[in-house]
Amino acid sequence: MASLLAKAIRYEFPETIPVSVFALPAVWLKYGEAFQKIADRYPQFFGGFQYNPNQFQYAPTYHAGTHTDEWGCVWSNIQEGMEAIVTGHPVKSEEDVYALNIPDDRSGRFPHGFMYLRLLDLCGFELAMTMFAEEDEAIQTLVDKVLTYNCAQMEVILPHLGEIASFGDDLGMQNALAIGPVRWRKYLKPCYARLYGMIKQAKPDTLVYMHTDGCIHEIIPDLAECGVDMVNPQIRANGLDNLVRVCKGKIPVFLDLDRQLFPFATPVQLKEHVRECVEALYLPEGGLGLNLELGADIPLENMEALLEAVETYRHYKG
Repeated sequence: MASLLAKAIRYEFPETIPVSVFALPAVWLKYGEAFQKIADRYPQFFGGFQYNPNQFQYAPTYHAGTHTDEWGCVWSNIQEGMEAIVTGHPVKSEEDVYALNIPDDRSGRFPHGFMYLRLLDLCGFELAMTMFAEEDEAIQTLVDKVLTYNCAQMEVILPHLGEIASFGDDLGMQNALAIGPVRWRKYLKPCYARLYGMIKQAKPDTLVYMHTDGCIHEIIPDLAECGVDMVNPQIRANGLDNLVRVCKGKIPVFLDLDRQLFPFATPVQLKEHVRECVEALYLPEGGLGLNLELGADIPLENMEALLEAVETYRHYKG
């Protein structure tokens, strides 16, 4: 898939629209063999994966319980197979920012939420927003510490990067950027420019793919300036019209189909949703991919409809 995706990113007339399908572990845990029957009908998306409840493995934070990361953030999970959230924040005050130690870990880890969300994980949302609002020395110090850590991690992975390097950091809320575009450009844009710039300098042919949830359409051009070659935004938070306006023919989009719609729509409505997205963003030369994430709240018939739709429309030729 990487070469097909690279063609889409480079506007090199990919044979089909690249599609990524991911079923959360909770889907397999809930539906088991019933979902396996569906997956078996779409080996192009699931690669022939065979679910075995006795050998099913997934990331530590998807297990119920708590998990402490290298920064001292405590992740809590009350539902097996779903991702955890941070409930224990090591930075309780601005004074704690200055005492915070940069972890010694140099494993090359770039988890989801490696820069902006890391700030929120360390401080909690309220304290982080307060520091961004006050714009005193503490917020810049915190940003610098997280960036320093990430730069060290980037040095580790640079020799191993291939055709496409993927990163994820949710920058938006449902309707806007929490810190607004002005503060984002002041504090966060230089961080992504520095990190992705390291890639472009060391390996100029490597393509940078960035997943980012929330309403971020107003800074998508900024991300492209930072070195992002393809962005993976959510359709509902950004609006299809905004994504067409900002991105079509200019910034490649791997569109995150509407996960908030999947549990509640009819199969016919879901197929119409996929059709509408493809027709709006498609160009024969490329610049479009489709991302389908399946959660345990989606009825099986809706999952089947979505898989059928992305299989149909990945061959769309306009």
